Amino acid sequence: MDWIISLAQLLLSISILVAVHEMGHLLAAKYFGMRVEQFSIGFPPKLWSFRRGETEYAISAIPLGGYVKIAGMIDESLDSEALKAEPQPWEFRAKPAWQRLIVMLGGITVNVLVGILIFIGITWYYGDTWLKKDAINNNGGFVVGPAGERIGLQTGDKIIKINGRDYSYFQELVEPANLLADNASYTVLRNGEEVVIPIPPDFIQTFNRREGLNEFVWYRIPAVVGEVVPGTIASRVGLQPGDRILEVNGTPVKYHDEVLPLVRQRSDSVRFTVERNGVRFTYAEKFTDKPAIGFYARIPEEFIRAAEEKISYGFLQSVPLGTERAFTTLAVQVRAFGKMLSGVLSPRESLSGPIGIMQAFGPRWDWERFWSLTGVLSLVLAFMNLLPIPALDGGHVMFLGWEIIAQRKPSDKILERAQRAGMLFLLLLMVLIFANDIMKLVNL
Repeated sequence: MDWIISLAQLLLSISILVAVHEMGHLLAAKYFGMRVEQFSIGFPPKLWSFRRGETEYAISAIPLGGYVKIAGMIDESLDSEALKAEPQPWEFRAKPAWQRLIVMLGGITVNVLVGILIFIGITWYYGDTWLKKDAINNNGGFVVGPAGERIGLQTGDKIIKINGRDYSYFQELVEPANLLADNASYTVLRNGEEVVIPIPPDFIQTFNRREGLNEFVWYRIPAVVGEVVPGTIASRVGLQPGDRILEVNGTPVKYHDEVLPLVRQRSDSVRFTVERNGVRFTYAEKFTDKPAIGFYARIPEEFIRAAEEKISYGFLQSVPLGTERAFTTLAVQVRAFGKMLSGVLSPRESLSGPIGIMQAFGPRWDWERFWSLTGVLSLVLAFMNLLPIPALDGGHVMFLGWEIIAQRKPSDKILERAQRAGMLFLLLLMVLIFANDIMKLVNL
């Protein structure tokens, strides 16, 4: 059932973004006196509609896009019959090129504005919770997962620099702008020596997979028992929340990440010593084919107080900060697209369709994550629509730019053929992206 929640979030997000995008076209067209015949969220068949004035507003069955039909414009409908008559004053083709250009940029502009407003709203409502780098390094450094080990990080490393510069917060380690930088690297303190770990150019793709941050690095947690899982070794021997693990099979331990590797070194039994209220207890138990002892670690309150920095922002503070974050996100998307075109990033790993985006929303309804992803998608939609591909807004902008510069309008036949070619290209691209999503899902 988890997928239903993920799908619901995806459909709601897409519906919002398509509605505001197409509304941008509609408002600009009506402002310049163009007749808007239809406004639809989703693609046919039509599920429900109503008419107000000259415009039919519709909800359609395929919720993966939408369109606005403007009289006298060669669009997704490819209705060229109406273009054989003389242009009428209310038609798109009868208006000056600069007005048509504004209409075509209307959707992109609104998506950028919506993205900015979402980032401002998130900043204002949720604020920030940062994890301090110094608190993590002073607590034993980082525990490193498979994704971190693949680039050369080791558990216990203290990451002291990113790209040769000092940093303040844990979240900066995985900021796309840092990962996409030229010659990106981490500088770690390992056994008293500084070691530079190069970040591969395509490393950012790790965070497009399910493993993500949980398989990269996290802060180390003391070996203190939190929740005990019923029916496990920990439950049978009577471990209690608050017990501190001191030794496993005779080897002293300090951190939770040290426990399981020592347990698995011996497949027949396990012996561990704990401290409870100042008293030591030693337990021994058979451990044949058991995945773990059976407890979750407790994160000490004193560590949370030392490591977390919660910041709230007033509305006036949120406006410039949220705007900056929106444009930083947009710049990162443009940079990542350039690296993909140059071959540095794999299109297979970098591109995600509806299935991949649905997974990103997750199986729980988290409004902060929902609006964060919707803000990013709004900016991505604006950027992708600006690409000079016929059938996208950018294709129309390309032809209108030519018309303004050359003072000569391309023929309707050329525009119609370009629209058909663009739609075919986008259809094939969507098929490939869907297939890629399915392949990544199967290979997880």
